Amino acid sequence: MAWENATVFTEFILLGLSSNQKTQMILFCIFLICYLIILIGNSVIIIVTLAENSLQTPMYFFLTNLSFLDICYSSSVVPRMLKDMLSAQKKISYAECVAQMYLSLSLGETECILLAIMAYDRYVAICYPLHYTSIMNKSVCIKMSVATWMCGFQLSILHVVLTWDTSLCGPNVINHFMCEVPEILALSCRSVALNEFVIFVIGVIVLMIPITIIIMSYVNIIFAILKITLSTKQIKAFSTCGSHVVVVTLFYGSAMATYMKPRSQSTPCTDKMFAIFYTIATPMLNPLIYTLRNKEVKKAVKVRIQNIFLTT
Repeated sequence: MAWENATVFTEFILLGLSSNQKTQMILFCIFLICYLIILIGNSVIIIVTLAENSLQTPMYFFLTNLSFLDICYSSSVVPRMLKDMLSAQKKISYAECVAQMYLSLSLGETECILLAIMAYDRYVAICYPLHYTSIMNKSVCIKMSVATWMCGFQLSILHVVLTWDTSLCGPNVINHFMCEVPEILALSCRSVALNEFVIFVIGVIVLMIPITIIIMSYVNIIFAILKITLSTKQIKAFSTCGSHVVVVTLFYGSAMATYMKPRSQSTPCTDKMFAIFYTIATPMLNPLIYTLRNKEVKKAVKVRIQNIFLTT
């Protein structure tokens, strides 16, 4: 039997993005800059949103959640990746690998649900403007936020347990820059059909249900916008949703390409590319997308910067 040759691993070797030292140094500089942009950009959004009274609305409350989530999400992957790029041997212990997978999955699944809630918030704001403040009151927003984080961290437990509840065979080499589900299943000695099926079901819950909510929300939003006669109101309504649509497309597209296809169709190169999108590119682009397309945020940032210079 295949699983009779299973090995108890105490550590793994991450191959990363490249084995060439010069290439690794170039990638190190690129991703270090990306990580700094993630930290600075999302921190600015959090600080400005919390400090500016005009931004104390449900939309910006959830945007603050998203920014904090993106900082945590990228921090669960990028620092380790940067460290490995400067190391001769990219070793990660079994416990670290499990912890990284759990954190990244938890934060990623939380973001999936949060993006759906943000779409629902826009749906209520545009389709039921007179009842918006009563429906999306402070208490409701806090409860939705807490439920989002709890669901993300609880669902990922089953995801991680199913991934690691399999017999692994050597070598202990993971062809990735992080501990991802497809790469761990690739080390299995036995059939992982049941694992893949259950993980697919979890993927439907975490990815397909939220994306369905998002699509339904925006279909209703479009119909509501088409009923608005003034073009200026149409433009303003579209602008509040445009940023969210861009973020959803980037995040869900790359996540679904990784977790909603059979392992037989996965390749290390494409898995790494998609992982870069949802762990680095999206958290980095979120602050730029929301600030560049949002006049209120840009105005608040500008005022804060002016105040800093005036006080110095």
